[in-house]
Amino acid sequence: MDGLAGTKVWADYNAAQATRPVRSLCLDAMALAGPGGGRQAIDLGCGAGKETLALLNGGWRVHAVDSLPDTKERLLGIVPADADGRLSVEVRAFQELRVLPPAHLMFAGYSLPFIHPDRFPTFWTLMLGALGRGGVVAVNLFGDRDSWADVPEWNFHTEAAARQLFDGLQILKFEVYDDDGQSFRGPKHWHIYDVVARRP
Repeated sequence: MDGLAGTKVWADYNAAQATRPVRSLCLDAMALAGPGGGRQAIDLGCGAGKETLALLNGGWRVHAVDSLPDTKERLLGIVPADADGRLSVEVRAFQELRVLPPAHLMFAGYSLPFIHPDRFPTFWTLMLGALGRGGVVAVNLFGDRDSWADVPEWNFHTEAAARQLFDGLQILKFEVYDDDGQSFRGPKHWHIYDVVARRP
C-alpha cells in the first residue's frame, strides 16, 4: 500500500481527473462563503486544478498547494488570462509547510487523509490558524470503517473524533458516506465525512 501514495500514482490520478466536474463540496463552500471579491482562498492538495480554477473564476485569490513537481506548470496551463496576479502556487508536502496565508475560504479535497497520523494534529492546527473570522473551511476526512483504514501512514477518524476537530467552529454541513464504491485503484469501501464549517 505504500506505493499507492507515490508520485507516479498521483500524477496518473491527476491526469484522470482532468474531465471531472468541480467537486460539490467546493461549490458548497463557495456558496456559503459568498462572492470571492478578491478575498484569499487556499486549495490544499490542488491536484488537477479543477477547484483552483473554479475559485479563480469565482473572483478569489488562490494559494494552491500540492507536492507534485509539475504542479505550477499544470496550473498555469489552465488558469484564465485575467487570473494574473491572483494565483500563487506552493510546491511542498503538507508536513513541510510552516505557514499559510490568512484565508477566508479553505478547501482540502481528498488530500488531508494522506497526512501521517503523527503529523496530522500539527497540520490541522496550522490550517485552522490561517482561517480568518467568518472564514469557511471544507474538507473530506476518512472514517475508521474505510477499507484503507489499515494503512498506518494515513489518518482515519471515528465520527466523534472528526466532529471534535471542528470545536470552536460552526459546522454548516457534516455528511457521512459509508458504502462500497470505486476508487482510482478499483473497488473499495468508502467511509468519508464531507464537512463544511465556519469560524464565528
